[in-house]
Amino acid sequence: MTTPPRRTRPTFTDQEALAFHSQGRPGKLEVVPTKPMATQRDLSLAYSPGVAVPVKAIAEDPSRAFDLTARGNMVAVVSNGTAILGLGNLGALASKPVMEGKSVLFKRFADVDSIDLEVDTEDADAFVNCVRYLAPSFGGINLEDIKAPECFIIEERLRELMDIPVFHDDQHGTAIIAAAGLINALHLTGRDIKETKLVVNGAGAAGIACVELLKAMGFAPNNVVLCDTKGVIYRGRESGMNQWKSAHAAATDARSLEDALAGADAVFGLSVKGAFTPEMIAGMAPQPIIFAMANPDPEITPEEVASIRDDAIVATGRSDYPNQVNNVLGFPYIFRGALDVQATTINMEMKIAAAEALAALAREDVPDEVAAAYQGSRPRFGREYIIPVPFDPRLIATVPPAVAQAAMDTGVARRPIVDKRAYRATLSARRDPVAGTLNRIFERVRKFPKRVVFAEGEEEQVIRAALSFANQGLGTAILVGREDRIHETATLAGIDLEGRENIQITNARLSSRNTAYAQFLYDRLQRKGYLFRDCQRLINQDRNHFGATMVALGDADALVTGVTRNYSTAMEEVRRVIDAKPGHRVIGVSLCLARGRAVLVADTAIHEMPSADELAEIAVEAAGVARRMGYEPRVALLSFSTFGQPRAERAERVQEAVSMLEKRRVDFEFDGEMGADVALNANLLSAYPFSRLKGPANVLVMPAFHSAAISTKMLQELGGTTVLGPLIVGLDKPVQIVTLGSTDADIVNMAALAAFNIGG
Repeated sequence: MTTPPRRTRPTFTDQEALAFHSQGRPGKLEVVPTKPMATQRDLSLAYSPGVAVPVKAIAEDPSRAFDLTARGNMVAVVSNGTAILGLGNLGALASKPVMEGKSVLFKRFADVDSIDLEVDTEDADAFVNCVRYLAPSFGGINLEDIKAPECFIIEERLRELMDIPVFHDDQHGTAIIAAAGLINALHLTGRDIKETKLVVNGAGAAGIACVELLKAMGFAPNNVVLCDTKGVIYRGRESGMNQWKSAHAAATDARSLEDALAGADAVFGLSVKGAFTPEMIAGMAPQPIIFAMANPDPEITPEEVASIRDDAIVATGRSDYPNQVNNVLGFPYIFRGALDVQATTINMEMKIAAAEALAALAREDVPDEVAAAYQGSRPRFGREYIIPVPFDPRLIATVPPAVAQAAMDTGVARRPIVDKRAYRATLSARRDPVAGTLNRIFERVRKFPKRVVFAEGEEEQVIRAALSFANQGLGTAILVGREDRIHETATLAGIDLEGRENIQITNARLSSRNTAYAQFLYDRLQRKGYLFRDCQRLINQDRNHFGATMVALGDADALVTGVTRNYSTAMEEVRRVIDAKPGHRVIGVSLCLARGRAVLVADTAIHEMPSADELAEIAVEAAGVARRMGYEPRVALLSFSTFGQPRAERAERVQEAVSMLEKRRVDFEFDGEMGADVALNANLLSAYPFSRLKGPANVLVMPAFHSAAISTKMLQELGGTTVLGPLIVGLDKPVQIVTLGSTDADIVNMAALAAFNIGG
């Protein structure tokens, strides 16, 4: 029997989870204005008296609210906390972290603004009366974590009372993603949907929604058997029934789940761990389709299925197995499409369109941007890839258009889309490259874990970072320091390092490799004024020299340092040990992440006043980093002048660098000299039709170190921008240096980038 592949499952401690939610601004959301609020005129336009104009316009024509307010891109995530994840009824207030998280996912994946609303009542009527009057505020309502059967009552009544989409994701999201996977599983096994026999175990919100959707897609009612904890829901059964179960009672002699599964083609599990026994699986039809979607533990694991039979297609709700049924593939994009046509509802046709679009996407060739996360193991449509992965960049331009089209076809769209090609382009522009980039890097490192040296191993934030690095399955963290001091610091911080195989502690003075490291360093530095005893002292007493030598001699894969000393000092120490990669120039590149946009800035660390030749080489190195991150580089060589205006002697270096890139026939878009505003703004760039750049630049080559460092640090401190780096590019071995006082999260990010070898 074959065993399905399984990725390392990221883990974390309770303390890490609490710290994540409490550090900085508590929670995961904030409100950011979309219009300037810098002058008195701005305030007058935004509020009184200017706001009276749109107020009157909306009063005359309510549809204008979609054009003049945020309503058209705003969804409320609403819950009463009666069915929180797998935790049960913990109340409205306890559900707030989950609802904030849902709002964040809306923004991250589909650029839908969202706010969470926790309604403190378990009474369905009171809940409905609270939410129904909020319709003017929102373009849609996402119901979440509400127990059955109240969730059915609430959704049905709100759909009747409100003229905006109301969608209970626990029901329909799961159903849509599972249906997409089932479409492809039927395709792979050569089955006809009208003849396939399906068992659904679990008659709660998700189970009933799956049955309704699949019947609407073409499953014969007599071929779908629904089961609950009492067994088969059959016609004539009286015990434990309600109107929603009764609607799907089957004409069958089967009375138990095992009876129902005998000879069944497919089974959906939306119940509990262990619900499917080996005997049940063995009794299914050839090439069975098994969707064990209970979370966090499935009804049966893929390994258990593989030990019983080798002809099954298996999906779960888990991210550490192939074929994850993940709701994030659905709700952001379904609402995106519904909002964009100002739909009055999300109907069955729109759900089917979403499922079919997802299924079709999984059958397409996977682009490099997705394959990058798998490093040499490009996923292809087949038994272990029947559902797209959540970070597939094509989702945003695939699912919303299908949903929008279905809304238009069924007459529920108030604002039909005319130019569908332009709409798809707009959707692609909405996608947030930031989280996708970092996730791809993390996933690639998880697939090929690395040994990373954390040079300042006695510092609390470094210990926390090492623990997080190891817990996330990124590899082995090697803390350099005195073991007693590291354990003392960890204990005082409430960190348990005992028994962790993927965390190692190395004392430089006591290392068995000490002499070999000193000799290696002496061979490099003996003609630069260093005696052997000097090199021995550096290895014994300086952790950067020790850690860099570990990497240089292959005893570790990468190094991260910089928490306790300034950047230039740490860089000087590393360069004593590790040279530039042959044919490359060592530079510093900062990754600036702002409002869903990623821009690389170079050189932010090494060259104080680069020559024209150095500027050209910096552009080439920075373009390589962009490609390794999954972006097609568009490089702008910056100056305070743009294409000769105003004339400036200092801009001549930049112009010469551009000429050098022309002669080298580089394989990326580039141009200059130009101002940062022109480089980043498509409208301003359009005034120069001769420019080689076909769109806003994503790589900025600064004319000098000081302008690069000042601009990136200013962006970071003013807010709204996350800056990673400077990232070291061009060294022969992977090393990254963080800034003084970096947080544990910053260190983990840089350690992952080092393990990924972002520097080439």
